[in-house]
Amino acid sequence: MLVEVLWVVKWRGKCRKRVGKTFEKHIDRRMKTSVFLFVMMLLALTTVINAQQQGYSNPVVAGFYPDPSVCRVGDDYYLVTSTFEYFPGVPVFHSKDLIHWTQIGHCLTRASQLPLANCAASGGIYAPTIRYHKGLFYMTTTHVTGGGNFYVTAKDPAGEWSDPVYVKQGGIDPTIFFDGDKTYFLSTADGITMSEMDLSTGQLTGLPRVIWRGTGGRYPEGPHLYKKDGYYYLLIAEGGTEYGHKVTIARSRSIWGPYEGNPANPILTHINENAQNNPIQGVGHADLIEAHDGSWWMVHLGFRIQSGLHHLLGRETFLAPVRWDVNAWPVVNGNGTNSLTMGCQTLPQVAVPLAPQRLDFTEPKLPLEWTYLRNPEMSSYQLMAQQGILRLKGSAATIDETKSPTFVGRRQQHIRFAATTLLKEWKIGKGRGGVTVYMNNTSHYDLYVTQKGGKSYLEVRCRLGNIDQIVKSVAVSRKPIALKVEGSEGDYTFSYAQDEQSFVTLTKLDTKYLSSETTGGFTGIFLALFAEGEGAQLDVDAFTYTDLNK
Repeated sequence: MLVEVLWVVKWRGKCRKRVGKTFEKHIDRRMKTSVFLFVMMLLALTTVINAQQQGYSNPVVAGFYPDPSVCRVGDDYYLVTSTFEYFPGVPVFHSKDLIHWTQIGHCLTRASQLPLANCAASGGIYAPTIRYHKGLFYMTTTHVTGGGNFYVTAKDPAGEWSDPVYVKQGGIDPTIFFDGDKTYFLSTADGITMSEMDLSTGQLTGLPRVIWRGTGGRYPEGPHLYKKDGYYYLLIAEGGTEYGHKVTIARSRSIWGPYEGNPANPILTHINENAQNNPIQGVGHADLIEAHDGSWWMVHLGFRIQSGLHHLLGRETFLAPVRWDVNAWPVVNGNGTNSLTMGCQTLPQVAVPLAPQRLDFTEPKLPLEWTYLRNPEMSSYQLMAQQGILRLKGSAATIDETKSPTFVGRRQQHIRFAATTLLKEWKIGKGRGGVTVYMNNTSHYDLYVTQKGGKSYLEVRCRLGNIDQIVKSVAVSRKPIALKVEGSEGDYTFSYAQDEQSFVTLTKLDTKYLSSETTGGFTGIFLALFAEGEGAQLDVDAFTYTDLNK
């Protein structure tokens, strides 16, 4: 068709010279017909492309980004997740379609907002909720090792956020609900507890009352309250954030109850036979959102299993469509399950730029996805952008402790990946420095340079509870040196290269010993640069993270 249009254009010019108006009119009609058919073909092709763009892949936020909460302002969507002992706290993401998310900041960027000194693994910041009300964003969460429930506010969700306003209501997983000129504060204590609250001060204006205890599942938690069709709907999680996790819902005509449970509870779970072989497990802790086109969606956590029934990436953020008819109960994805590949109709999708695989340390700040362990001592980190170097300075604090060691990195987001870093220079002394595959302070695999008897060595270390073993040690003679960690279903492979290309495998270590099922806790694997020991100094030239599934 395009060839015919071009032919008509070409010969129309020649016809003007050779024939009269009658033939030219014939050519005009033929051209108009061809152009019309060509445009219709393009429209049909566009429709096909748009149809192919319907659907999406889960998780929508991959890696250790658990306990998602979402709010909408116009056609903009904002999402937050919990961070536990990591700093800054509570990342904030933005999206136009609920599928493609870009991190725009953190809610807790100052030590005064988030003191994490000596915070134990899986302590710190628990499940947050984000809401928007009269020009302000509200993020409420629990600092389980440093003050309890609080909320912060911001006009711009990218930050800066206010200092915390603490709320003297116990429990965890708080949420704020706005109903007319009244504000309610909900948390998980002895069941789902609610109080009326003075929004300007955070002071409770009445005694907390238990409004629902769930359906009988253990650990009823993660409450979120909505108002629709004259009902108050109370959404919670039950069963523990493990394989028995689930989402249940109840409703009442009065905000104080009594709340009637949905006869079809749970509305989302993978504990049943229909999802026992699903690669996503542990689904729960959800939040609902009505999109700007009137459709409804649910964000929830879950984890992807590997190496049998183990998970290492942490609990991730997934998206599911919700059918919610008038005066009816919500139905999640038709059958109360979710999948890695979704074929449903979506909002018009707006793709976002992918993060670059290679980080050259040439910008004045590290990317937002790079995170510290507890409150960092910033003098231990020197970003020399002109030279493209990140300099790490060691201290007495180590990654085996619940202190604040020199540690900065990013989450493992894919089961199959490769992470490579280039150590340009090092002065180690009696310390060590390199890259760690880190679940918590008692469970990590490390690949690092150290010195013994005036010589440099490259070592692989396995720290698992009471096990502390040097698995491999080789002398290295030249600088720089490239370190690589590759992940797969069952192994982490550690290798190095002294020419930056010809990698030599040192050893492989089993992934399952770093899994949540083995180590416990609520976090996921970090791939981090670290330095230990007074006087130790490590100059890192680059860091590359590659998804090997592509």
